[in-house]
Amino acid sequence: MSKKDDIFARPLGDVAGFTFDQSVVEVFPDMIQRSVPGYSTIVAMIGTLAERFAQAGSRCYDLGCSLGAATLAMRHRIPAADCEIIAVDNSQAMIDRARTVIAADSGQLPVQLVCDNLQNVDIKDASVVVLNFTLQFIPTAERRDILQKIYAGLRPGGVLILSEKVAFSDSDHQELMIDLHHAFKAANGYSALEIAQKRSALENVLIPETLFDHRERLKSVGFSSVDVWFQCFNFASMIAIKQRDS
Repeated sequence: MSKKDDIFARPLGDVAGFTFDQSVVEVFPDMIQRSVPGYSTIVAMIGTLAERFAQAGSRCYDLGCSLGAATLAMRHRIPAADCEIIAVDNSQAMIDRARTVIAADSGQLPVQLVCDNLQNVDIKDASVVVLNFTLQFIPTAERRDILQKIYAGLRPGGVLILSEKVAFSDSDHQELMIDLHHAFKAANGYSALEIAQKRSALENVLIPETLFDHRERLKSVGFSSVDVWFQCFNFASMIAIKQRDS
């Protein structure tokens, strides 16, 4: 059972940049549920989308898998035969804990855990690729190349599920969404100190972009159908579909 997230509960002086280290692993399920509105719905619907789009004999990728929530959602919903899930994270602490989580799970679909940066991972023969709040931690200059690689590695008819914290071009709307997100966190028991210190830790580590930016980039690498299927405040999830051969 995960511990309560109290990483930022005490004054820290100079707040270091956020990292997915062992201290985060210990509290991650509590942290993500109390910090990301709609997270449980997004994870559950990733399973539903994988059920629809997974193709027999293909690979399904969970890129930035953390403790494997999206991996498990796919594992328990995919009916297609001979599929394999490749779950990737560059945090060894996350992969080590995910290995324990997967081992205790009753699902039968094979799962391969990989500790590496997304930039080093080949995408091959994929029908489903998940980036669940992952791309936002990649330098913006490298995001297009990753999406281009994903598009090239997807089968026709395959899908990319991209969940991100997003920004807004209208400054008033941007401030409103930030305030509403902070109110969500406060309602879930985070103090003003925790909210402020977490925000400082994520500054220059998590770089959000607008939905327009995401759409344009996805279309530029070849995706024919791109749109938002879920949004709550400044958190959204998109699906991008690779056109089937005519």
